[in-house]
Amino acid sequence: MALTENDLRHLARLARIRVEDDETGPMLAQLSGILGLIDQLQAVDTRGVEPLAHALDLEQRLRPDEVTETDRREQFQAVAPQVEAGLYLVPKVIE
Repeated sequence: MALTENDLRHLARLARIRVEDDETGPMLAQLSGILGLIDQLQAVDTRGVEPLAHALDLEQRLRPDEVTETDRREQFQAVAPQVEAGLYLVPKVIE
């Protein structure tokens, strides 16, 4: 798929990026190359190929879902600058 300068300008406007006049030539070449690679990938016959979650067929070791830490909430809240009703109070950072 070949892109035109109008296509590039339209994509740049949608992406909210500025493309200077001297950048259009190299950028068109790069984007056309990327789209060419995508066309090559789409041309590959993948019928009969099972999708993979990972390139290696490995079993994931899982640990038992058990609590390993003690509840230290009261200790943490005792040293917090401000706590109210079990919640940490923090300064407002967004107006």
